[in-house]
Amino acid sequence: MPLSRREAAPAKLNLTLHVTGRRPDGYHLLDSLVVFLDLGDVVTVTPGPLSLSLAGPFAQGLAAEPDNLCLRAARLAGREARITLEKNLPVASGIGGGSADAAAVLRALDAAPGGLETLGADVPACLASRPVRMQGLGEILTPLPPLPPLDVLLVNPGRGLATPEVFRALTRRDNPPMPEPLPDFPDIGTLIGFLQDCRNDLEAPAIALMPEVSACLAAIRAEGAPLARMSGSGATCFGLFATASEAEAARARIAAANPGWWVATSGLAPAKL
Repeated sequence: MPLSRREAAPAKLNLTLHVTGRRPDGYHLLDSLVVFLDLGDVVTVTPGPLSLSLAGPFAQGLAAEPDNLCLRAARLAGREARITLEKNLPVASGIGGGSADAAAVLRALDAAPGGLETLGADVPACLASRPVRMQGLGEILTPLPPLPPLDVLLVNPGRGLATPEVFRALTRRDNPPMPEPLPDFPDIGTLIGFLQDCRNDLEAPAIALMPEVSACLAAIRAEGAPLARMSGSGATCFGLFATASEAEAARARIAAANPGWWVATSGLAPAKL
């Protein structure tokens, strides 16, 4: 690997997340619409022995330990490199930070090894970072119909939420999947109408563990977002707005009223592969 390579790790957003079953080995089955945003972490790899350095506003929430997903991804690919992770997204926030970082390492190393599921359910989707329907354990990926532009507001209460704890707090694990087949989404109104009939089945258990998630959703709804929902296992929540200016105005007001929260706006990212 003769040159340094810098690779974006776009944030993942679960527009829906239906938990449809649980296998005997304890792994949950999912049905989720996943998109990727034009903000996220950044990974840089350079020649050298395998190592990890951390930078960025949320670096203090991580440790460069051997089980860090960036290092695990490089080892899975059988590659040596010095890895620098610029951590711009909150840690344990339900928007795919660790999985997106691992996928960015693999892209930067031009590697697509087998066994991605050992890195986490979201890694196969994050590798391509394009809108997909994600089913099974995360390995069944179906490209979505063309999506309209999205203007997204992201709100996180400034605390991490552990995914295993949220799954343990689920009271029902055999929920209905999304409709089959999916409809087309010619405009934002059609997409929001579809999403309103869907769910994030992890939202209620996340709120039970961290009531601040409910406060984030209430703040987004108070700004008039046509749809407000939690992403992934939380605690980041999102709102979809009609225009970027509306999303930005909402971001400014929520951030001013809640200085301890992480609040950002974004659109969709271009596909990585």
